[in-house]
Amino acid sequence: MDSISSRDSRRIGFVSTRIGGTDGVTLEIVKWAEILERMGHTCFYIAGQCDVDPERSMLIPEAHFRHPTIDWINRQCFGRTHRNPDVTAEIHEMRWVIKEKLHTAIKRLDLDLLIAENCVTIPMNLPLGLAIVETVMETGIACIAHHHDFFWERERFLVNAVDDYLRAAFPPVLTQIQHVAINSQAAQEFSRRTGLHCRMIPNIMDFEHPPEPSDAYSREFRAALGLSAEDILVLQPTRIVQRKGIEHSIELVRLLGDPHVKLVITHSAGDEGESYPMRVLMYAKLMGVDVILAAPWIANERETTPDGKHRFTIADAYREADFVTYASTYEGFGNAFLEAVYFRKPIMCNRYSIYRTDIEPCGFDAIVMDGFLTDKVVDQVRLVLRDEDRRQHMVEHNYNVATRFFSYHRAEAELLSIISAALPSPTVEVNREGAPLTP
Repeated sequence: MDSISSRDSRRIGFVSTRIGGTDGVTLEIVKWAEILERMGHTCFYIAGQCDVDPERSMLIPEAHFRHPTIDWINRQCFGRTHRNPDVTAEIHEMRWVIKEKLHTAIKRLDLDLLIAENCVTIPMNLPLGLAIVETVMETGIACIAHHHDFFWERERFLVNAVDDYLRAAFPPVLTQIQHVAINSQAAQEFSRRTGLHCRMIPNIMDFEHPPEPSDAYSREFRAALGLSAEDILVLQPTRIVQRKGIEHSIELVRLLGDPHVKLVITHSAGDEGESYPMRVLMYAKLMGVDVILAAPWIANERETTPDGKHRFTIADAYREADFVTYASTYEGFGNAFLEAVYFRKPIMCNRYSIYRTDIEPCGFDAIVMDGFLTDKVVDQVRLVLRDEDRRQHMVEHNYNVATRFFSYHRAEAELLSIISAALPSPTVEVNREGAPLTP
């Protein structure tokens, strides 16, 4: 990537409820920041929790969706259609607190541009979204809203007592903000609802730079989970939430009929409760399938616990997997699909709507199910697990396709255009010969 001149270098602040862990929003923040830094910009981070680059980060505890007051507000606002005046008062009090801290962060970090990462998209923190909108209007700072999940795409937000706030800030209908969605359907629906233009930048991976191969450390992952050398590790690299369709992965393992096939789930439930995880474990028990919950062994970075046990990264889990299942019924895009391709792993994928419109037309060679498992799908999985030539052809073909459509260069040109629209280059004074004057 070509760097830009120092005159066009900008100080860019990412704002989110949380920047850390292995959630999809954090992963895309890290990727965008890497691209922007290569382009010559300097990136900073503002969030309720932040695990990246502490020297360039500023914490606003009230911005986290798990802050006690925010959690209370959410309980009062969703799943009902009436809110009490004290809830309204608390929303505005927190909005004021967050806004003051945003103003401070912009001044202290000397920011030219904010990138609001999903926090004016999905109402996990109502006061944060409102505060960002008011901050943009009061300071005039340029802003890009990076939309991952709109509230109308999630059932738990559809019944609510805050339609006025959702219309104001989720998303904000402001021409001062450049809008970007991660899939074509979301971009189209945004424009239909708001009348504003919305660009589409899909999720990406750095396919120009392949991952490091398996090493001695990553090879300990299987043993840490209690797997033997003969076991086949089927990886479910998602949180345990209902839309991930984990029942289909359990059924697949059952239908393969091989006691050595083990299903490993990498993440916990996250912010969506424990009812579904309990259902998944009960279903696996009924089906006679061994399910291993690997979240306790996975961290952001490789580390050793005080009792001497190793913890691994999600990349280590991919390196040691034999097969990846991705049976989601809905996804904003499909990070796990791209990750499986990046680590050259064969994959079974459900044809969720965004897969059909934004991924499948690219020409990937994946084993696909259309809402339910068939004998044909199971036979295809069995063949890939047994046939090395078939497996290699699949993963190499998919890597080449992804390099063309979902690599960093795909996002770089779009980001350059968006930033240019949000932040026109400063006027350069020139002498009579047309040469720039030295400031």
